[in-house]
Amino acid sequence: MAATYTYKVRDRQGKLIQGSLEADSTNLVVNRLRQMGYVPIAIDKKDDAGLQKELKLPFGGKPKLKDVAVFSRQFATMINSGLSLLRSLYILADQTDNKALAEVVDEVRQDVEKGASLSQALGRHPKVFNRLYVAMVRAGETGGVLDSVLLQLASIIEKQVELRRKIKSAMTYPMVVFVLCLLIVAAMLLFIVPTFKGIYDQLGGTLPLLTRVLISISTAFKKFFPVFIVLGGVAIWAFKRWVQTDHGREVWDRVKLRAPVFGKLVHKTALTRFSQTLGVLMRSGVPILEGLEITSETVNNTVLAMAVKDVQAGVKVGESMAKPLAQHDIFPPMVTQMIAVGEETGAVDTMLDKIGEFYSQEVEATVNALTSLLEPLLIVFLGAMVGGMVIALYLPMFNIIKLIK
Repeated sequence: MAATYTYKVRDRQGKLIQGSLEADSTNLVVNRLRQMGYVPIAIDKKDDAGLQKELKLPFGGKPKLKDVAVFSRQFATMINSGLSLLRSLYILADQTDNKALAEVVDEVRQDVEKGASLSQALGRHPKVFNRLYVAMVRAGETGGVLDSVLLQLASIIEKQVELRRKIKSAMTYPMVVFVLCLLIVAAMLLFIVPTFKGIYDQLGGTLPLLTRVLISISTAFKKFFPVFIVLGGVAIWAFKRWVQTDHGREVWDRVKLRAPVFGKLVHKTALTRFSQTLGVLMRSGVPILEGLEITSETVNNTVLAMAVKDVQAGVKVGESMAKPLAQHDIFPPMVTQMIAVGEETGAVDTMLDKIGEFYSQEVEATVNALTSLLEPLLIVFLGAMVGGMVIALYLPMFNIIKLIK
């Protein structure tokens, strides 16, 4: 059955031409274009709605960033060693340990074999290769420096993996202690407090206020425990749905930036992503407007993304980057001043690299400081919760003789 294919080709004078053809297969489109005297660059199949078909991820889920980094480094080594593009992709598809990534690489190889460019073939798998990855590969293809671009991609992905690891290490300990505290409190309210309630009911007398409050909470918690579980699940589901909306994500990102303990970590992490991403895009030859657009999509913070889009709008009308950056509080003066100096000296990418390196070290220092600060605070919190309940239960014991009489 005939389908519609869009194509990009170059004529004998090297001029880029775009168009569409109807054919039964990609190979027939390639043959027809070559007969017309064109050199095919990229060919895409359209679906019934006229949209480019996005290839689905194979079963097994999204490959990890670490796997993509290893793939990029191996790919760069093979290209630098003189292996052809198709040969390199064939070897990588065969030797990649992650099955999901191996199938994606094989599909990329098949698309390149049919006439698509590497960047276009990678772009069909946005869940594995994001816009940053595709844009840099496209710049590497255009400039003939694909191997060095792939090495840069491997480095930046490895930095992202390391950044995530540092953040997880800061978040894991407090989350584990907090969940443990909740489980201990729930167990005491469900099983231990009711036992003491039965003893005190038999003894009679007036219990201390703190004990009465604890017993009332335990009675309500035990009676409505299934309701609390259902309400908790609904609340988590509703929160996730709300955060997925544009307004919800913007509000939540602002809350995270203003959080008393973790706000500085979130802020510095966002600045690290911004600096490293934009720096590597500019160094790879990606146009500044496209680089800013890609950066706004990959910083993973709505507040910072909106600021970057304002910068992009300013650059479009001829302004420098530093001027609109200075109008947003999320960018510290040091960042705007260094970028301004970079624009004056023509070394913005170098300045962005230095900013990214500085904030990466700041993130590491903040993580270490948070870990040192949170450990004693969480121990005190856990002790206060559990200790408070134990004290409330044993307060009547001091008056046990009077209660027996």
